Amino acid sequence: MPDRREFLKTVAYAGAAGFALGPYSYAVAQPTRRRISIGGKPIKVVDIHAHCGIPAVEKVVSGTPLEMTVGDLRLLGPRRLERMDKLGVDIQALSINQYWWYTADEDLARRITRTQDEGLAEWCADHPDRFVALSTVSLQHPDLAAEQLEYAVTKLGHRGASIGGHVNGAAPSSERFDPFWAKAEELGVTVFMHPSSAEYLVKEGGFDGRGDLGNIIGNPLETTTFLSHMIFDGTFDRFPQLKVCAAHGGGYLPSYLGRTEVACEVRGNANCANQKRPSEYLKSQILADSMVFTDEGLRHLVAEMGASQVVYGTDLPFSWPDTLDLILNASYLCDAEKEAILGGNLLQLLRIG
Repeated sequence: MPDRREFLKTVAYAGAAGFALGPYSYAVAQPTRRRISIGGKPIKVVDIHAHCGIPAVEKVVSGTPLEMTVGDLRLLGPRRLERMDKLGVDIQALSINQYWWYTADEDLARRITRTQDEGLAEWCADHPDRFVALSTVSLQHPDLAAEQLEYAVTKLGHRGASIGGHVNGAAPSSERFDPFWAKAEELGVTVFMHPSSAEYLVKEGGFDGRGDLGNIIGNPLETTTFLSHMIFDGTFDRFPQLKVCAAHGGGYLPSYLGRTEVACEVRGNANCANQKRPSEYLKSQILADSMVFTDEGLRHLVAEMGASQVVYGTDLPFSWPDTLDLILNASYLCDAEKEAILGGNLLQLLRIG
């Protein structure tokens, strides 16, 4: 991890510059720092979808079945700040994804999560104006996950948790996982759901072939399945104050909501446990990031969920198309909605003062 002096030396520049484009102005306090304003009002841009890794975890898993290497792509350092500055991102909510530790026994899982969460806390403490963190709970042990979340939030200052869409093939919506959901609701923190692998949903080789289908189709499919279980299994009803933010535009759920909306009415074998219509959860307890990439995709996402339920996400350090300008230039959004999506919603949910 780079020390603070090295970081400051890398990004410290003198002078200021700025330019205007249409109704939006961009002031650059450093040569690569983009500042976003809407209607002449400076805003904070907050990114919910930011991958990273903590190298210290390699020692924890060394000699265990989970021995692995944390790739440089996800490490934190000056390069991350440069990418954020170029895009115009003021604050990132960091999360560690893939959830490879979901197979760890309780003792190893405890050590993995503690190492990762404390590593995240150290980075955020060194850069308090640019980063917050989401806990890497061990969801395969729900009671432990609840304990880990409480420690991360109350002792380390984390703003929520990041989880996968399944736990070794099990949907996290069953009552087995209620201790974790209860703790998230009690603490009033948001849970960010990111897919890890949808291979369990298809026959072997189902994603083989061109197009990286395991990612392109599998990731939103896993997200859709997760949210559908959370709705139909009654998890949101058991925890009515719970907030879950789903990656990649909420998967396919907002795009084909009509079929989900009528499932309990037209399918005699649906056996639904939800007390409200699925669309009501999409407008209250479910949020989705902005990673839909097209103007029509964003318009439809906001139309189905409302601007209060959509938040900005980049997927850094991966190189997906960025949606910041898509949001700024959306003719169907008023300035207040643009500000909410780009940062206002997350400033409130993640308690960024």
